[in-house]
Amino acid sequence: MAAEQAIISSVRQPHKSAWFLPREHGATAMLFTPIVCAAILAREWRWSEVAALTAAFAALAAKDPMVILARQRFIWKVQHPETVAAARWFIGWMAILIVSGLVLVLAWPLKAIVAMGLGVALFSALAIGINVKNRQRSTLFQIASAVALTSSSLATSLSATGTIAPWCWWLWLLLALQATAGILVVHARLDARIASRSAAPAREDFRRAAQISLIVLACAALAAIVLRRGWIALALLVAVVGYGDDLRRQRNTAALQMPLTKVGQRALALSSFFASLLILGLW
Repeated sequence: MAAEQAIISSVRQPHKSAWFLPREHGATAMLFTPIVCAAILAREWRWSEVAALTAAFAALAAKDPMVILARQRFIWKVQHPETVAAARWFIGWMAILIVSGLVLVLAWPLKAIVAMGLGVALFSALAIGINVKNRQRSTLFQIASAVALTSSSLATSLSATGTIAPWCWWLWLLLALQATAGILVVHARLDARIASRSAAPAREDFRRAAQISLIVLACAALAAIVLRRGWIALALLVAVVGYGDDLRRQRNTAALQMPLTKVGQRALALSSFFASLLILGLW
């Protein structure tokens, strides 16, 4: 969730701290919100849920040191000072990931272990390659990241119940749809901000894509109404109204001057409210 904050984080300069903790707060929220939702909806508790949580966080946190190590290996000609710290943090995060994985091996079906492990490995490789080439602002990659991060709900369901419950597939789908809409809306905002500082008109590609995504959410809301899933319909309509209002305000030059931090905070509030309504709808 909080796809907007993830994009906002990606347009900032990377920090120079030797602490390799997740610095993209939006991505962290997108990872943890589905975990919380699935843990509540599972209505069960097992210790393997903690292992799923720590494994997910370690996999996310290991990305930054892995990117540094990959750049040192394939791009940089001289040794960079942060490389040593990156290697240490990478070893630490991998140790946590391995220990958590061993717990999950005992709790999950073999097919689930293989599928999840393969998915994490492939997406991690993709993320490292994209970041090494400084293409992390790619819209397609950000949408793929949203789909991958929100799949943490599946891992939580597996840990809590031993299987992926039917409601969890819907939770993943709806969270991914909402995150995708948020990504497109923020890209439209960034284009509008750039255009507001010049005489050139704003690009309309992302705005049109965002409008299409809102139509998809509205159609999903209509389907939920037909199926008598009122809370889910309300959640989808809240997202449509919230993002629609954002697109409307993007036509206002003064509104575009709102600090990106505040934009991210509003987006996080909307995403959290959306998730809360989904919990009610899937309960």
